[in-house]
Amino acid sequence: MIMEAKEIRKKFFEYFESKGHKIIPSAPIVNKDDPTLMFTNAGMNQFKDYFLGNKTPKHRRIADTQKCLRVSGKHNDLEEVGIDSYHHTMFEMLGNWSFGDYFKKEAIDWAWELLTKQYGLEDDRLYATVFGGDQGENLEPDQEAARLWKQILPEDRVLYFDKKDNFWEMGDTGPCGPCSEIHIDLRSTEERRKIAGQLLVNKDHPLVVEIWNLVFIQFNRKSDGSLVELPAKHVDTGMGFERLCMAVQGKQSNYDTDLFTPFFSWIEKTTGKKYTGKYDRESKKDVAFRVLADHSRAVSFTIADGQLPSNTGAGYVVRRILRRAVRYYFSFLEFKEPLMYQMVPFLASYFEDTFPELKDQAEFVSKIILEEEKSFLRTLESGLRRLSQIEVAHGKLDGKVAFELYDTYGFPIDLTRLIGTEQGWQVDEKGFEEALKEQQDRSRADAHREAGDWSPVHVGSESLFVGYDRQSVKGVKVIKHRTVSEKSKKIHQLVLDKTPFYAESGGQVGDTGFLTFGDEKIRVLDTQKENELIIHFVDRMPKKPSVEAKAEIDAYRRQLIENNHTATHLMHAALREVLGNHVEQRGSLVTEKYLRFDFSHFEKMTEGQIARVEEIVNRRIRENILRREERAVPIEKAKEAGAMMLFGEKYGDRVRVITFDPSYSVELCGGCHVEATGEIGLFKIKSESAIAAGIRRIEAMTAEAAMTYINNMINELNLIKESIALSSPSPTPVPTPAIKKFNKILEEKQELDKELMRYKTDKIRSLKETLIEKFTQVGDIQFLKSKLMDMDMDGAKTLAYDLLKARDHAVVCLSLTNGNKVNLLLAIDRDLAKGKLNAGNLIREMSGHIKGGGGGQPFFATSGGKDPGGIDAAFGHLEQFLRQFVTQNH
Repeated sequence: MIMEAKEIRKKFFEYFESKGHKIIPSAPIVNKDDPTLMFTNAGMNQFKDYFLGNKTPKHRRIADTQKCLRVSGKHNDLEEVGIDSYHHTMFEMLGNWSFGDYFKKEAIDWAWELLTKQYGLEDDRLYATVFGGDQGENLEPDQEAARLWKQILPEDRVLYFDKKDNFWEMGDTGPCGPCSEIHIDLRSTEERRKIAGQLLVNKDHPLVVEIWNLVFIQFNRKSDGSLVELPAKHVDTGMGFERLCMAVQGKQSNYDTDLFTPFFSWIEKTTGKKYTGKYDRESKKDVAFRVLADHSRAVSFTIADGQLPSNTGAGYVVRRILRRAVRYYFSFLEFKEPLMYQMVPFLASYFEDTFPELKDQAEFVSKIILEEEKSFLRTLESGLRRLSQIEVAHGKLDGKVAFELYDTYGFPIDLTRLIGTEQGWQVDEKGFEEALKEQQDRSRADAHREAGDWSPVHVGSESLFVGYDRQSVKGVKVIKHRTVSEKSKKIHQLVLDKTPFYAESGGQVGDTGFLTFGDEKIRVLDTQKENELIIHFVDRMPKKPSVEAKAEIDAYRRQLIENNHTATHLMHAALREVLGNHVEQRGSLVTEKYLRFDFSHFEKMTEGQIARVEEIVNRRIRENILRREERAVPIEKAKEAGAMMLFGEKYGDRVRVITFDPSYSVELCGGCHVEATGEIGLFKIKSESAIAAGIRRIEAMTAEAAMTYINNMINELNLIKESIALSSPSPTPVPTPAIKKFNKILEEKQELDKELMRYKTDKIRSLKETLIEKFTQVGDIQFLKSKLMDMDMDGAKTLAYDLLKARDHAVVCLSLTNGNKVNLLLAIDRDLAKGKLNAGNLIREMSGHIKGGGGGQPFFATSGGKDPGGIDAAFGHLEQFLRQFVTQNH
């Protein structure tokens, strides 16, 4: 009987639990605490600080399964997912960890026992690789691991490989060490007789694959490149769950295991198509099945862990994955309606025991995916049609066209590249990059903040935060310092042994203030957290960093931040009271000036609802509720108390709970808060808007900022009253005389707008009659060129279409000049546009004469430029082209 995936995972946990390991849940797939990573891409990510020595583990033996996502950077295999039998976006990584406890012998013995005794894998199919040494590094081969393996395996199945394959490093600096990989040969007996498995290890054979990597962390790579032995040695293992299931279940593809086959059955039932299991680029229908099953997992779990689709950073990665899936089911499963969102309940139920966070948010995740699918489906068909109309010259698609597909139709560049591969052409990547540069710069800034790695220190030298209780601390010591270059600017950073400075996290900005080293006073510009280190960004390095210092935050700024942070908690509770318990925090920003709060809700709030939320929060402020703060509360006790917990956050065994009235606001929070709500003074909502499908955003202010905002609004209203010469407003709730007068002005303006529109219409009609007489004959084409004065683009477009209707086989080109700016409009009879006359192509060629650019559809296109002096040359270029066109086509 074949062992199901759930049983395989369960057996892994039970085995390592029997070996004294603590089984812990997966960290979120969205990486929020490490500025060098968008997503968790390996099982070790959440333990990085243990290896660096920045944090002491509570358990020396740990095992887990980690949700991972690899679609960017050096692991960018997105375009291969679904094509072959083993690439994935999201995958599970099983791992067991030792932090200064057991080492190579136990790791190797247990791995062998689990694979062969518990899972029943045939031992003659297994191979072990070990580090073969590196002369340049002066590193000897890992004879200890080899000796241990040779006690288990025949010598010819213990293979030596170089540093590239068998030496693991976290980065340019930091913990590292040799690794030992376990490979399995899943080929048929006949194939194994022909070629020995050891000849195919690490040769990218789809059936001779690595299933488990045992990393022995025993060195520290210093900044000068040298290696030193670590005082405490660690084990870090990672086993791809999908590959393990393939091996245990005797399959020849990850997709043939029951991690995917139930979803193929669901897709068959929903779409009416059949999955045949072919693995080649031509079997588009089967590829679509695999893409949809794989991508639905990645998108659903990423959204559940807090990353919404967007146009920048990590959100854009999610959107790219989703849109690739939509294109596949639209084109190759011939399913024209949203499909992915329908899979979410099935996914949630399937993974309920292992990853319950998706089950808890299934409705929310479904709605987000539905809105994303609807949005892309609206433009996908027209984008594919546009792409089919483009002539790809010399086998390469113009980069500007690729950008148009991205900008107008929402095609990620890798989707355009994929379609190109299918149709036998490439994309002008350089041209696309140039067109996209500004957006990419913004995206990169959002997605990645340069920080770099700190060299590890001995365990126990963590930076202690004391800022909940103290605003200043004496006798502070610098335990780390560095200066990094960022965009030609020097950034100075310090890590202190203890600090009152709050590091930016949980939406709350970092503290500012001063560090005083004797007579030297240094300004702290910002405080950030890198992994678990509290990093102080300072305006310069201290002359004597070894001198003890006084650390003092900007107390007034902190007070304003605390006002806004506490108001965020009060507003969160009020929103749930007014809108319902479906409201969940989806992001926040708390500064000294304002607060921003993103939450799940699927419609615009009414003015009455906004007013009601304001009223509730301000009433709670007037009640002057005392803060109750509990530290190191067991997580289960906090859950029992009904504390609000944010999806996508990684909580420890003990948490901090902030309460303002147990019946009103109880939240897990690491931020700073007022001692009593009365300190906030006043709360005022400034705006409420949509930022994504199913996500609303409120911006609000408290204290002095709220008063200033309200006073400004009153002053503005008084100015309006003065401008229409009215006395003070009526105290009754009915519309005041000022509002009545203002409404009358609006009505008068609307009448004037109508009068202006009539004037424009008459002007266009009159100009049309004049220009009709100026058409010239170019072969059988009626051609008109004209320079317009004192007309806007909308009027010129209307005029161009009217002139086009007045003549058969007509081509109309108009110019508009405004100072140093010029616009060209080109309209072509639709019958002509079906031939080789293409307005979009022609306008791009003409644009060079006016030093600009443009594009559009085959029958209508526009361009803008900054050289009005080139209009005649642009007209001449068009006329010459038409004459050549007529000659060549007659």
